[in-house]
Amino acid sequence: MTEEGQAGTLIVLAASEGKSTSKIADAIAEGLGADVLSPNAIAAEEFGMYGLVGFGSGIFDQAHHQALLELTDRLPYSPGLKVFIFSTSGVSRRFAMDHQIDDPHTPLRERLLKKGYNVVGEFNCAGFNDNSFLKLFGGMNRGRPTQEDLALAKAFAERLKSTEMGIALVADYAIKEETP
Repeated sequence: MTEEGQAGTLIVLAASEGKSTSKIADAIAEGLGADVLSPNAIAAEEFGMYGLVGFGSGIFDQAHHQALLELTDRLPYSPGLKVFIFSTSGVSRRFAMDHQIDDPHTPLRERLLKKGYNVVGEFNCAGFNDNSFLKLFGGMNRGRPTQEDLALAKAFAERLKSTEMGIALVADYAIKEETP
């Protein structure tokens, strides 16, 4: 809660080892003045204390981290709770959707919508990925997120702050894939 007694903002982050998503979460949190907690650091009944809740992680097999998905399954039905989704991934959402690959935000978004939540925004950018065989090549997206990515995350936070109450804003702030 804020000092004025108004509902504050919470970011729930299931971070990956590379810390890409943590950097994005910190940039968004800075823009919103939000608390950042892991999925196991908050009880489901505490979500009602917040006016805006963000859910984010790296993308694993075209979905958010399992801990985040399991948390959303335990959350109470709460019509109108404003939420947003963010992620980092080896392949950006925009690239995936442009190439008929399933949107990696869909599994989390569907869970949140079933709880009655109002998804007011979505953010994704490339993150460092050295899973599986990529380790043999030194990974992909080395150096991501960049300062530009972090600036876009802060701009996303500003847009979230400026949205009117009751208006849903669904935006994809994915950055175009860099060409070699």
